[in-house]
Amino acid sequence: MAELPVISGKEAVKAFERAGWYMERRARSRHIIMKKPGMRTTLSIPEHKTLDRGLLRALIRDAYISVNEFVGLLK
Repeated sequence: MAELPVISGKEAVKAFERAGWYMERRARSRHIIMKKPGMRTTLSIPEHKTLDRGLLRALIRDAYISVNEFVGLLK
């Protein structure tokens, strides 16, 4: 299993967009809300300079993709 890198919120949003997610709206609390057609789950990604690895792992799990797939989407 690939190790999760330390990335920013913007980098995470770009990776999730490559996986088919789109930005639905930007919340007042500086979070980006993302949705994907056919999925009930929404992703709330904070616009921080670095995301905690635990939060990133939870977002990946909520998106129903593996860590390896996500690391591949970062490239």
